[in-house]
Amino acid sequence: MPHFVEALQLEATEAIAQMQEAALRARHAHARAELMRHMLTTARKVRDKPKAEAVETVVREWMDAWNLGRAEWPHIAREMEAFTEAFHDYANDPGEAHDTRLRETCATLDAALEQEGTSISDQMAFRSQCAHGWWELVKPVPDDLPGRKPRPSIPPLESGKAFWEAGCAEFCK
Repeated sequence: MPHFVEALQLEATEAIAQMQEAALRARHAHARAELMRHMLTTARKVRDKPKAEAVETVVREWMDAWNLGRAEWPHIAREMEAFTEAFHDYANDPGEAHDTRLRETCATLDAALEQEGTSISDQMAFRSQCAHGWWELVKPVPDDLPGRKPRPSIPPLESGKAFWEAGCAEFCK
Protein backbone atom coordinates (compact mmCIF):
# COMPACT_ATOMS: atom_id res chain seq x y z
CA MET A 1 0.00 0.00 0.00
CA PRO A 2 1.45 3.40 -0.98
CA HIS A 3 2.13 5.89 1.75
CA PHE A 4 -0.16 8.88 2.15
CA VAL A 5 1.86 11.44 0.13
CA GLU A 6 2.50 8.96 -2.69
CA ALA A 7 -1.19 7.96 -2.74
CA LEU A 8 -2.22 11.62 -3.02
CA GLN A 9 0.26 12.19 -5.84
CA LEU A 10 -1.08 9.16 -7.73
CA GLU A 11 -4.67 10.29 -7.19
CA ALA A 12 -3.84 13.79 -8.42
CA THR A 13 -2.01 12.48 -11.49
CA GLU A 14 -5.00 10.31 -12.42
CA ALA A 15 -7.48 13.14 -11.86
CA ILE A 16 -5.41 15.54 -13.98
CA ALA A 17 -5.23 13.02 -16.82
CA GLN A 18 -9.01 12.58 -16.67
CA MET A 19 -9.50 16.37 -16.65
CA GLN A 20 -7.26 16.78 -19.69
CA GLU A 21 -9.14 14.09 -21.62
CA ALA A 22 -12.50 15.60 -20.62
CA ALA A 23 -11.37 19.11 -21.62
CA LEU A 24 -10.24 17.92 -25.05
CA ARG A 25 -13.51 16.00 -25.58
CA ALA A 26 -15.52 19.04 -24.46
CA ARG A 27 -13.61 21.35 -26.83
CA HIS A 28 -14.15 18.95 -29.73
CA ALA A 29 -17.87 18.50 -29.00
CA HIS A 30 -18.52 22.19 -28.30
CA ALA A 31 -16.71 23.43 -31.41
CA ARG A 32 -18.66 20.97 -33.60
CA ALA A 33 -21.92 21.91 -31.92
CA GLU A 34 -21.19 25.60 -32.44
CA LEU A 35 -20.59 25.06 -36.16
CA MET A 36 -23.86 23.14 -36.45
CA ARG A 37 -25.74 25.85 -34.57
CA HIS A 38 -24.22 28.58 -36.75
CA MET A 39 -24.86 26.60 -39.94
CA LEU A 40 -28.51 26.05 -39.05
CA THR A 41 -28.99 29.70 -38.08
CA THR A 42 -27.39 30.84 -41.33
CA ALA A 43 -29.32 28.29 -43.43
CA ARG A 44 -32.56 29.50 -41.86
CA LYS A 45 -31.68 33.12 -42.70
CA VAL A 46 -31.35 32.27 -46.40
CA ARG A 47 -33.85 29.42 -46.74
CA ASP A 48 -36.27 31.50 -48.83
CA LYS A 49 -33.62 32.27 -51.45
CA PRO A 50 -33.09 29.96 -54.42
CA LYS A 51 -31.08 26.97 -53.21
CA ALA A 52 -27.99 27.67 -55.32
CA GLU A 53 -27.84 31.28 -54.14
CA ALA A 54 -28.44 30.32 -50.51
CA VAL A 55 -25.76 27.63 -50.61
CA GLU A 56 -23.25 29.96 -52.25
CA THR A 57 -23.89 32.64 -49.62
CA VAL A 58 -23.33 30.24 -46.72
CA VAL A 59 -20.30 28.50 -48.25
CA ARG A 60 -18.63 31.83 -48.97
CA GLU A 61 -19.34 33.02 -45.43
CA TRP A 62 -17.83 29.91 -43.85
CA MET A 63 -14.86 29.60 -46.16
CA ASP A 64 -14.11 33.25 -45.35
CA ALA A 65 -14.65 32.69 -41.62
CA TRP A 66 -12.22 29.79 -41.75
CA ASN A 67 -9.75 31.80 -43.85
CA LEU A 68 -9.79 29.14 -46.57
CA GLY A 69 -9.67 30.36 -50.13
CA ARG A 70 -11.69 28.30 -52.58
CA ALA A 71 -8.86 28.29 -55.10
CA GLU A 72 -6.46 26.80 -52.54
CA TRP A 73 -9.01 24.42 -50.98
CA PRO A 74 -11.37 23.32 -53.80
CA HIS A 75 -11.92 19.84 -52.33
CA ILE A 76 -12.95 21.35 -48.97
CA ALA A 77 -15.21 23.84 -50.78
CA ARG A 78 -16.97 20.96 -52.60
CA GLU A 79 -17.63 19.14 -49.33
CA MET A 80 -18.73 22.40 -47.68
CA GLU A 81 -21.18 22.91 -50.55
CA ALA A 82 -22.73 19.45 -50.06
CA PHE A 83 -22.83 20.04 -46.29
CA THR A 84 -24.49 23.43 -46.81
CA GLU A 85 -27.02 21.99 -49.26
CA ALA A 86 -27.96 19.45 -46.60
CA PHE A 87 -28.41 22.26 -44.06
CA HIS A 88 -30.52 24.20 -46.56
CA ASP A 89 -32.77 21.18 -47.07
CA TYR A 90 -32.96 20.57 -43.32
CA ALA A 91 -33.80 24.22 -42.61
CA ASN A 92 -36.69 23.97 -45.07
CA ASP A 93 -37.88 20.51 -43.95
CA PRO A 94 -36.33 19.23 -40.70
CA GLY A 95 -37.31 15.60 -41.21
CA GLU A 96 -35.48 12.33 -40.72
CA ALA A 97 -34.30 12.05 -44.34
CA HIS A 98 -32.71 15.49 -44.25
CA ASP A 99 -31.22 14.83 -40.82
CA THR A 100 -29.65 11.64 -42.20
CA ARG A 101 -28.22 13.54 -45.17
CA LEU A 102 -26.89 16.21 -42.81
CA ARG A 103 -25.08 13.57 -40.77
CA GLU A 104 -23.63 11.98 -43.91
CA THR A 105 -22.33 15.25 -45.35
CA CYS A 106 -20.90 16.21 -41.97
CA ALA A 107 -18.96 12.93 -41.87
CA THR A 108 -17.74 13.49 -45.44
CA LEU A 109 -16.62 17.05 -44.64
CA ASP A 110 -14.81 15.81 -41.56
CA ALA A 111 -13.11 13.10 -43.64
CA ALA A 112 -11.95 15.70 -46.19
CA LEU A 113 -10.63 17.91 -43.40
CA GLU A 114 -8.93 14.91 -41.78
CA GLN A 115 -7.05 14.34 -45.05
CA GLU A 116 -5.59 17.81 -44.47
CA GLY A 117 -4.68 16.98 -40.87
CA THR A 118 -7.56 18.93 -39.36
CA SER A 119 -11.21 18.56 -38.34
CA ILE A 120 -14.39 20.57 -38.02
CA SER A 121 -13.60 21.26 -34.39
CA ASP A 122 -10.06 22.41 -35.20
CA GLN A 123 -11.32 24.62 -38.05
CA MET A 124 -13.79 26.23 -35.69
CA ALA A 125 -11.30 26.63 -32.87
CA PHE A 126 -8.21 27.58 -34.86
CA ARG A 127 -9.61 29.67 -37.70
CA SER A 128 -13.13 30.86 -37.04
CA GLN A 129 -13.89 34.38 -35.95
CA CYS A 130 -16.66 32.71 -33.88
CA ALA A 131 -14.22 30.78 -31.68
CA HIS A 132 -14.64 30.63 -27.92
CA GLY A 133 -11.53 31.68 -26.04
CA TRP A 134 -11.49 28.67 -23.72
CA TRP A 135 -10.94 26.35 -26.70
CA GLU A 136 -7.45 27.78 -27.14
CA LEU A 137 -6.70 27.28 -23.45
CA VAL A 138 -7.33 23.56 -23.99
CA LYS A 139 -5.66 23.18 -27.40
CA PRO A 140 -3.73 26.27 -28.57
CA VAL A 141 -3.59 27.29 -32.22
CA PRO A 142 -0.38 25.93 -33.73
CA ASP A 143 2.12 28.64 -34.66
CA ASP A 144 2.70 26.97 -38.02
CA LEU A 145 -0.98 26.74 -39.02
CA PRO A 146 -1.13 27.42 -42.78
CA GLY A 147 -3.00 30.62 -43.58
CA ARG A 148 -3.18 31.61 -39.92
CA LYS A 149 -4.59 35.09 -39.43
CA PRO A 150 -4.97 37.11 -36.25
CA ARG A 151 -8.37 37.00 -34.56
CA PRO A 152 -8.79 40.11 -32.40
CA SER A 153 -11.59 38.46 -30.42
CA ILE A 154 -9.25 35.66 -29.26
CA PRO A 155 -6.02 36.93 -27.69
CA PRO A 156 -3.17 34.49 -28.36
CA LEU A 157 -1.58 32.63 -25.48
CA GLU A 158 1.87 33.89 -24.63
CA SER A 159 3.19 30.38 -24.06
CA GLY A 160 1.34 28.63 -26.86
CA LYS A 161 0.62 25.80 -24.41
CA ALA A 162 -2.55 24.33 -22.96
CA PHE A 163 -3.36 25.70 -19.53
CA TRP A 164 -2.20 22.52 -17.81
CA GLU A 165 1.20 22.79 -19.51
CA ALA A 166 1.72 26.54 -19.18
CA GLY A 167 1.61 26.68 -15.43
CA CYS A 168 0.38 29.49 -13.28
CA ALA A 169 2.56 32.23 -14.79
CA GLU A 170 0.26 32.83 -17.75
CA PHE A 171 -3.08 32.29 -16.05
CA CYS A 172 -2.58 33.58 -12.52
CA LYS A 173 -1.84 37.20 -13.34
